Amino acid sequence: MDSYQIVVITLILLAIADLIVGVSNDAVNFLNSAIGSRVAGRNTILIIAAAGVLMGALSSSGMMEIARKGIFNPEMFTFSEVMVIFVAVMVADILLLDFFNSMGLPTSTTVSIVFDLLGAAVAVAIWKSVQTNGGLEGVVEAINYQTATAIISGIFLSIGIAFTIGGVVQYLCRLLFTFRFEKYLKTYGVAFAGAALTIIVYFLLIKGAKGSALLSGTTGDMILGNVYALLGVILVVSLVLVFVLVRFAKAHPLKIVVFAGTFSLAMAFAGNDLVNFIGVPLAGYQSFHIWSKSGVSADVFTMDQLGAAVQTPFIFLLLAGLIMVVTLWFSGKARNVTDTEVNLGRQGDGDERFRPNFLSRMIVGGALALGRWMMKWLPEALVRRMNIRFYQRIAEISRDDRPAFDLVRASVNLILASLLIALATSYKLPLSTTYVSFMVAMGTSLADKAWGQESAVYRVAGVLNVIGGWLFTALMAFFTAGALATGIFYGGPWV
Repeated sequence: MDSYQIVVITLILLAIADLIVGVSNDAVNFLNSAIGSRVAGRNTILIIAAAGVLMGALSSSGMMEIARKGIFNPEMFTFSEVMVIFVAVMVADILLLDFFNSMGLPTSTTVSIVFDLLGAAVAVAIWKSVQTNGGLEGVVEAINYQTATAIISGIFLSIGIAFTIGGVVQYLCRLLFTFRFEKYLKTYGVAFAGAALTIIVYFLLIKGAKGSALLSGTTGDMILGNVYALLGVILVVSLVLVFVLVRFAKAHPLKIVVFAGTFSLAMAFAGNDLVNFIGVPLAGYQSFHIWSKSGVSADVFTMDQLGAAVQTPFIFLLLAGLIMVVTLWFSGKARNVTDTEVNLGRQGDGDERFRPNFLSRMIVGGALALGRWMMKWLPEALVRRMNIRFYQRIAEISRDDRPAFDLVRASVNLILASLLIALATSYKLPLSTTYVSFMVAMGTSLADKAWGQESAVYRVAGVLNVIGGWLFTALMAFFTAGALATGIFYGGPWV
């Protein structure tokens, strides 16, 4: 067997391992709201999420281009060099994600893979330049700085956008529903659920699946050419459907939203994040397929063709989706990561995992002072009415049996995160699902006054720990992949 065939098989095995550790970390993004609100039993939630993951995996082929040409320019590397990059990236990614899973902390698989690719590509470009006396110009030409910068800035910009949108929308929804939302379910609840279902269908089945195998050919062109007419039909059908279910089947409209939102966010996650797990191995497989037909030596053949559009084989997407579903059911580390995010967004006090620090105390103190200053400028009557809308009943059940938050917040978390992620997917932007989901959840928690004066310093410390872990992810991914690429470049038996 050719040495490069062994490398390709190794990449496939690494893809399976990366799928397992990646899903274990990313599952929190779409399980958090349903589990935190205890909308149903865990098995029911997992069945709905698994269906969404499988559908999303089958619609993600367009995103695979990011792994082939999004970070580096493949035409500047030979076949042997890109294989060094791909192997280094996969090993570094698995080690890093498993570390965060063991710590029970959510991190971004998108940031991890982007900086893995960047670190490995920079390392190989540097050592190649050293060997050929090419200088820094060769390194600059090898890296797709414009695209890489746009991807990285978009990912980190999503932190502020998701937090702000989450806070504003949740505040408005809480003013509308209050914490005694049951009496508004047959009026506001029906309209809210109908609009939410419309958002889900539009962004996931039209925008999110644009260019995929699910909407290819004549059917896809017809749907995408009549978007607004179809959107109106979807809204009417959604409103009628929810009304009928609430009126005659006694269904809970917000539970409908949470179930549909869990499915949609799981689908958006798989559609956007599958590239993080199998994009690099697929690029390696396609590179081998291109090189094997050339008859040229591996250290001479340049990978110009890797930049061309390639349709991902359906069987690869299906197998990846099935592995993700199995991991979702059996991963204990996925549950640990989910518990961390649920507890940070929990309504009211409880056992806090993170200890407060100077920065968290300073942020909380500044926020309280700003809040008091803003209240001075609002009419007292308006402040009283707002406080009444935010009045919370004293729970009559034990803390252990109480959900972390209610269905209103769970619905907002899911719908906003789904909308933002699916929109990014439709434009082939590798938005971080973790950043968006986590910051939306933290924004809605803040708007819901879930962080009391006593617990706020603990929760803010937890959020800072998670965000600090994200920055740590970027640095460690870059340097770990770079170090591994260096070792393989000089010591690999197949280089």
